[in-house]
Amino acid sequence: MPINIPKQLPAAELLKEEKIFIMDEDRAFAQDIRPLNIIILNLMPEKEKTELQLLRLLGNTPLQVNVTFMKTATHESKNVSKTHLDTFYTTFEQIKHRKYDGLIITGAPIEHLEFERVNYWNEITEIMDWSKTNVTSVLHICWGAQAALYHHYGIDKFELPKKCSGVFSHRLSDPTVQLVRGFNDQFYVPHSRYTSVSFEEIKADPRLKLLSISDDAGVFLIISNDEKHIMITGHLEYDATTLAEEYVRDVNKGIEIDLPVNYFPQNDPTQQPSNSWRSHTHLLFSNWLNYYVYQATPYEWE
Repeated sequence: MPINIPKQLPAAELLKEEKIFIMDEDRAFAQDIRPLNIIILNLMPEKEKTELQLLRLLGNTPLQVNVTFMKTATHESKNVSKTHLDTFYTTFEQIKHRKYDGLIITGAPIEHLEFERVNYWNEITEIMDWSKTNVTSVLHICWGAQAALYHHYGIDKFELPKKCSGVFSHRLSDPTVQLVRGFNDQFYVPHSRYTSVSFEEIKADPRLKLLSISDDAGVFLIISNDEKHIMITGHLEYDATTLAEEYVRDVNKGIEIDLPVNYFPQNDPTQQPSNSWRSHTHLLFSNWLNYYVYQATPYEWE
């Protein structure tokens, strides 16, 4: 089944080229089925790249998915045109009366700030509180995962000695959990962050279950016991070249930065990196949509 997106969204043509099954709004409305309604709070600076990455994953499912993009009203994005945001994005004020089957909160390049110093923190916490009653399941990515752990469970992030950047090996703690059904015992995930969260604090919290960890990158995948919140500290949604683009960006800014670990062939940044995490990315998103959204959401919200 397809994802249902606005007709003129720029990502649509790229998705068609990749043979991702998409459907415009007119055709979707003519189908007599109950689609899933997913809202994405896109906090990433290069919003169009993130749109494409997430839509590619949401489209790999037998379910019809209506996708809505949300922006912050209290922060103005500088890396995407106002026309794009006005055309394809909504605000919390415009949708807070609605119910959604799923919510995705992305990462954001603001790790150096304490949560309360983020200029849209109050808006983010209002959205997270709203999701408790208006959303079936919430997927939190990178900074979004750290924000959820802090707001819902009181677990703060801490600064790393240097940036955690690269593709790292991970292991499962419980392969029977439906979110990781089909995963290998060992798999690879890209990370790109300056902060992390405490393994000990997460293990000690009876409301949380740690599903995956890396010896080098630390905590990766956490789920709440009520299965409402899923926290991913890495970037499974990244394309093969995303870490390379971030590395070049940082070098051009004059930032002292190491090469991403286990990423460039022979550690040569002129060589093309490959994607070693794609299959597990699709598995996680399809498992989330199936077991935690579709199987759990009501057919009709009260």
